[in-house]
This record gives sequence, structure tokens and C-alpha cells, in this order.
Amino acid sequence: MVDLDIILLAIGLSMDSLAVSIASGAVIRKCNIYNVCKIAFVLAVFQGGMTALGYLAGYSFEHLITAIDHWIAFTLLFYLGGKMIYEAYEPKGDNTNFDPLKLKTMIGLGIATSIDALAIGISLALLRSPILVDATVIAVVTFIFSAFGIYFGKKFGAKTNLKIELIGGLILVGIGLKILLEHTLLA
Repeated sequence: MVDLDIILLAIGLSMDSLAVSIASGAVIRKCNIYNVCKIAFVLAVFQGGMTALGYLAGYSFEHLITAIDHWIAFTLLFYLGGKMIYEAYEPKGDNTNFDPLKLKTMIGLGIATSIDALAIGISLALLRSPILVDATVIAVVTFIFSAFGIYFGKKFGAKTNLKIELIGGLILVGIGLKILLEHTLLA
């Protein structure tokens, strides 16, 4: 049986993926089950995988990971968000839009949103938690939240004339700044 604590942890970890998914759903052209599952799957695999990787790294590498994790996440999110903001003001063409369906973009988003999961994995190692169960729960919850976020972003974006790429980019930059502030100024 899965502990309530791991479910709550999984929900907390999936919030960044949810925000990224909403932004992604708002900009993808074709929101079908395949594309929704494709993005949600990549985010889920990174979230669960980084948790497991952190667990395997164990507490011996904790000081190294926590020293740079926020900079990695900030850099990736700032770059991807900045690209979306820039492209919100570019003339629309087939090749100029932020495309969350590109493998390179999905991997960048997956890494950026799962850096915290790496540190959580280290914490779970210290607790001797059952990592296969924990990483699976985290991945499943992330998949569900991400799929919902993509669908919600597509429905919301289709019904407004807002610059969704701008909003999505600001969300990504905001998440990056939040992570950076939590680990530097507020630590």
C-alpha cells in the first residue's frame, strides 16, 4: 500500500510539470491523445527517473548536487521561457514557434522540472524508503497532472486571444526564479 506522504510528495513535485504542461498545451497545434501522452510521459519519466537517480547517488553526493541544482534548473527554465517570450513577439511562421513536441525541448523541460526530484531521491535514500514504489508513484502522479495541464492549456488557449506563448514563457521564467530564490536568498 502506498503511503499518503509519498502521494503528497508526488503532488508537490509535479507542480512544476503541471505549469510547464499548461504552457505546452497552450502552444501545441494538435492536441490529440498521442501528443498529450508524449509530453506527459517524458515529464513523468524524468520526474520518477531523477528521483531514482538521486536515491542511487545517496547522501554522499548531497552537498555537490544541492550546490548547483538550482542553477541548472534556473538556466534551463530561463532559456526555454525566454525563447517562448521572444517568439511571442515574432511574426508567426511554421518554424518560429516554441514547440514542446520537439525531443530537445521535451528533454530540456523534463530536466528542468525534475531537478528537485533528484534532491528528494537523496532524502528518500537517507530514509531507506522503497525507491521503486516511490519513483513509480511520483511518475504516475506527474503523468496525470501533466496530461491534465496540457489539456487545460489547450482549452484555455483556444478560447482567448491572449499571447499564450508570452504567459507560458513568463511561467517558465517564474518557476526558474522561484527555484533560484528558494535556494539562494531564502535558504
